[in-house]
Amino acid sequence: MAQQTDSYGAKDIQVLEGLEAVRKRPGMYIGSTGPTGLHHLVYEVVDNAVDEAMAGHCTHIGVTLLPDGGCEVRDDGRGIPVDRHDKYPEMTAAEVVLTVLHAGGKFGGDGYKVSGGLHGVGVSVVNALSRRLEVEIDRDGQRHAIEFVDGGERVEPMHVIGDSPGGQTGTTVRFWPDGTIFEEITFRAQTLLERFQMMAFLNKGLEIRFADRREDADAEPVVFRYDGGIIDFVAHVNSTKDALFDKVGYFERAEDDHEVEIAFQWNTGYNTDGLHSFANGINTTEGGMHEEGFRKALTNVVNRYARTRGVLKEKDDNLQGEDIREGLTAIISVRLRDPQFEGQTKSKLGNVVIRSLVERATNEKLAEWLEENPNEAKALVTKAVQASRARIAAQSARAATRRKSALDGAGLPGKLTDCSSRNPEESEIYIVEGNSAGGSAKDARDPRIMAILPIRGKILNVERARDDKMFRNAEIGTLVQAIGAGVGPEFDVSRIRYHKIVILCDADVDGSHIRTLLLTFFFRQMRDLVERGHVYIAQPPLYSTEVQKRKVYLKDDPARTAFLSEFPNHKADFARLKGLGEMDAEELWATTMDPDRRTLLQVGVDQAVIADEVFSILMGDDVESRKHFIQTNAKDVRFLDI
Repeated sequence: MAQQTDSYGAKDIQVLEGLEAVRKRPGMYIGSTGPTGLHHLVYEVVDNAVDEAMAGHCTHIGVTLLPDGGCEVRDDGRGIPVDRHDKYPEMTAAEVVLTVLHAGGKFGGDGYKVSGGLHGVGVSVVNALSRRLEVEIDRDGQRHAIEFVDGGERVEPMHVIGDSPGGQTGTTVRFWPDGTIFEEITFRAQTLLERFQMMAFLNKGLEIRFADRREDADAEPVVFRYDGGIIDFVAHVNSTKDALFDKVGYFERAEDDHEVEIAFQWNTGYNTDGLHSFANGINTTEGGMHEEGFRKALTNVVNRYARTRGVLKEKDDNLQGEDIREGLTAIISVRLRDPQFEGQTKSKLGNVVIRSLVERATNEKLAEWLEENPNEAKALVTKAVQASRARIAAQSARAATRRKSALDGAGLPGKLTDCSSRNPEESEIYIVEGNSAGGSAKDARDPRIMAILPIRGKILNVERARDDKMFRNAEIGTLVQAIGAGVGPEFDVSRIRYHKIVILCDADVDGSHIRTLLLTFFFRQMRDLVERGHVYIAQPPLYSTEVQKRKVYLKDDPARTAFLSEFPNHKADFARLKGLGEMDAEELWATTMDPDRRTLLQVGVDQAVIADEVFSILMGDDVESRKHFIQTNAKDVRFLDI
């Protein structure tokens, strides 16, 4: 029982001054103190430079990972102002930006028409969470410098250290993350590169140069610059797919303080979720008003075109939005002065005026594009008609799946061993590879909260199949039934029967393939399940050994290496565990299922457009792209399931 306190008065109210609040509760400002939060520090600094680019004052951004673990971000923008601030006369404007939360040029002044700063905390948070931060500002012909240590303690005031070479302008920020705050302070180059490439796509003509100067890193810098902007973005995403036609469509419109540009191209695939949207450079993964306007106008324009060309007869029903979006890759990028973000993760755009702008632009410009490109228009309309026929054919199979659904009263699939709890928040379902492993898991589980669903072999690769084929697949039907929240456009994450969906496969090649097939299905057909963090991957050990007659399990080769470093004189053999089916219930519980000892890898999607590309590479038909991806990411294999 919690100990009660005798009083609650003014003396009990704690006030955190300045950047102290950030160090006390870093997760409130950067999401976590894990790898995601660590990389967020880089994004905050780079976002400031990108805002300068969006304002038309920056063309080059350089990001360098330093040998001693720091990061340097250099831009050729205007430079942070260095004159005295009216509200804080004892400090320059730059010092205010670096030490005061919610200070900057994006809060109603004339410094920026649009900006990507989502929370307005920016570089001051980077300062708070760094053991050291250095800033150099080239402005008005002089180079100014300031340095902070230990989370924002100023070493000395802003001072001039010389003339700006060649009269250049810009800002350079170097920072070293605080190891007492973060779980790890090693940046992952590939994570940063993915983000920088997206930024370059969204800012036509902006050059972002990345260099990794750490030991054993690739010495060659990587440069992103796309003069085609989002046209190049669409071509890049579709490069791993079979394009329906070569041309990438594009249109744009600007009204008052609002701008929209849209690029699009269809491929021969069957996915209907290839629409990716951005607002002021922020990936709006939950969609919003700009997506609503585009979807509505797209459906209307294509149906009008199909009827005027006689593809749809008077007796035919209209094509539905999902028919038209099958195989579509589209990028919607809007810029506006005061974005309003909604949704659980603040990634849904709520400005109603943008919906009207996007709808008007699409109604006019897309109709013109179809008229001007009759061959491409014919190809996409023909594909939409085929998708419509497949959708109608799939309806009976979907209805059958729905009739079998537990929520419709027809019971659960026979292979499912359910848990006794009816509280989804505490319930877990283990999707287990094979009946043998399913039997061990059934005996090992906590029957109150753990359900077991064995699946037979490899499920259908939904990346290469239309819905009608998917709904006829027995294993997928069983999965849909067990989870109980529908599938595809009908999926409702609020109805899921388990808040933890745990994939439990062997730690071998076949197990990895089955796991990837399941992840592909969840991402394509139950995306909210992934985006809300309900999907996990169990981590069964690869090895076992004995230490003083006690069995020790080791997850993988790095764990074995770490073990040998801790016990260099270890003489016992390492037994390689052959598979889940060969573990008895006690061993499976101890190594993989016991909540107090297990390791679960949570699957998340920070950037859906990158996930879309990765799933297309890994599960699509382009063998060369898949081979290149695996070779490029082999050294980061621990991240492949994230």
